[in-house]
Amino acid sequence: MIDASFFRVKPRQLVGLDISSSSVKLLELAMGERNSLRAERYVIETLPRGAVMDGNIANFDAVAGSVRHALRRFGSGVKNVAIALPASAVFTKRIILSAGLREMDMEAQVEAETAQYIPFALDEVNLDFQIVGPAGTPGEVEVLVAASRKEKVEDRVGVVEACGLKVGVVDVESLALEAAFDLAMQQLPGAGAGKLIALVDIGAAVMDFTVFRNGQKVYSREQAFGGNHLTQDIARQYGMSLDEAEAAKRANGLPEDYAADLLQPFMDSLALEVSRALQFFFTSTQYNEVDVLMLAGGGAVVPGLTEIVSGRTQVQTLLANPFMGMSPPQKQGARKLMADAPSLMVACGLALRRFDA
Repeated sequence: MIDASFFRVKPRQLVGLDISSSSVKLLELAMGERNSLRAERYVIETLPRGAVMDGNIANFDAVAGSVRHALRRFGSGVKNVAIALPASAVFTKRIILSAGLREMDMEAQVEAETAQYIPFALDEVNLDFQIVGPAGTPGEVEVLVAASRKEKVEDRVGVVEACGLKVGVVDVESLALEAAFDLAMQQLPGAGAGKLIALVDIGAAVMDFTVFRNGQKVYSREQAFGGNHLTQDIARQYGMSLDEAEAAKRANGLPEDYAADLLQPFMDSLALEVSRALQFFFTSTQYNEVDVLMLAGGGAVVPGLTEIVSGRTQVQTLLANPFMGMSPPQKQGARKLMADAPSLMVACGLALRRFDA
């Protein structure tokens, strides 16, 4: 029998909990007037270095401790959370099935199809599926299948349960990011219809470059570059430990020469990486241009970065903001939410699961 570990849920109250390699983020969305979304509250809590490595929880107690601290700052009333696994830990595939199948028959076909592609036994995985919509042929539907080794799911579920919470949804980070990206597209005229939009997600260690057209992914590439490069430069330059360097970077507590000697070269290097990603895209596809670059992730929240990337690539560059048009939390306000928006993309996508039909 398929484990309902991905996709399926309907708790009335659901908070997005994003456990990344560098921080824990909690975000709650609510429905405001006239069915408009409202950013109810959020917190970002830094994780100890090495607590999460390559998407895996390496220090259970440290991650659980950070989640508990985030919950205290977040406030009461949290019972159910939506969490996500990194895309590297999840096998996903879209398949076509007959629309009239009973659920039991659909499950059997999903299991049979998935068994052909995963290199381990089905009893070692959590497996689920979701009907995406009609396929190109009448009488058929497109089905999204997700499977992950059980220990990958259990590690994150264990952290949640250790903090007194329940898991309502286990999602995939890339899918949550895409859900928030759909909201961020409202920043563009006509919501970007007909345009090639590149989403550049800059994490601590990896930069994901994904190109969309009319909501459909047409290209994706991962590059080994992220915010950790700047942290390492700070540690070397000022004789700090990596934890001290990360804390000083976040608190803007570095000497006056930091901006010119370290921050500017880092932004230049990042812009070069984005330019290289564009060239890989052009040489690997039939496309020869991108209309808009949208920067997301913790590495995107550097003042002046959009201008440097735009200057290097000659492409319009924006910070991803899925909260455009939403009322901001009273505690943080609109300016703070805008500044943190690129870091909250996955958390936003997870929080949106509360409103799944």
